[in-house]
Order: sequence, then C-alpha cells, then structure tokens
Amino acid sequence: MKTCFFIGHRDAPESIYEQLFSVVERHISEYGVGDFVVGRYGNFDRLAARAVVEAKRHHSDVTLTLLMPYYRAEAEPLPIGFDGSLFPDGLETVPKRAAILCANQYMIHHCDYLIAYDAGLIGNTRKLVAEAEKIEGLHIENIASIPE
Repeated sequence: MKTCFFIGHRDAPESIYEQLFSVVERHISEYGVGDFVVGRYGNFDRLAARAVVEAKRHHSDVTLTLLMPYYRAEAEPLPIGFDGSLFPDGLETVPKRAAILCANQYMIHHCDYLIAYDAGLIGNTRKLVAEAEKIEGLHIENIASIPE
C-alpha cells in the first residue's frame, strides 16, 4: 500500500480545502495511495485530515493514520475518522521541543508521496519540503504553487 504524508503551515487558510480535497482524490485514484498520515498541530493538518475523512466515504479501503510525535504511556482515543496512530521508532529520547520536527522528518523518509502546503515562508515547513526534494523517488505536490 502506498503512503502519503502531509506537511504544511499551521496557519494555512481554509480557502485551500477544496483544492486539497481534489489532490487527495487524485492521489487515491491515479497514484494508488491507500494510507494517509497526518499530524494534528495546525490548520493544515486539520484540513488534510478532513479531506481524507471525506474521501474515505467513497473509498472504503483508504486509511488515515495519526502521526504521534510525543510518547504517551497510556493510549488515548483516536480522533474521529482516524484508523490508527504511529509513534516513530527512536522518538522516545527526543526532547519535546524537537519532537514534531523529528516525527515529520521520519515521515518524509518513510512515505511514497508528500502533499505539502509550502508558501515559501521561513520555518520548518520550508526546511522539510527542501529536505524532501532531495529524496529520490518521493513524489511531492505543493498545493501552495497551484493556482486556486
């Protein structure tokens, strides 16, 4: 099963939702993506999760996995629409302030596709997309560069 990860600015505008949903649908129907992985620490993550949950209504074999950057001794309930969670190996010893960045770095090296919202602002999104662009075979689609 092909995996797609999402990375984007925490303050992504609501106006990108329809475009994001179309890109998710294309990844399912044209690229054969079956598992989507997303965090939950910003508006882009919320929009991405919402788009996958909506797509799952038409594609019952698609799964949505929650990326967990922080170790939790006790399991917590998954948000509605998620099928499972992932805590990357090796993050147990990462300082809390670096955990989200490290979890995102793990995912860009362990996915087949990346849907990004990188508007070119200085920050971790820009750094992660630049790092992802160096990974051979990783298909990246930056919806910030697609006209609305």
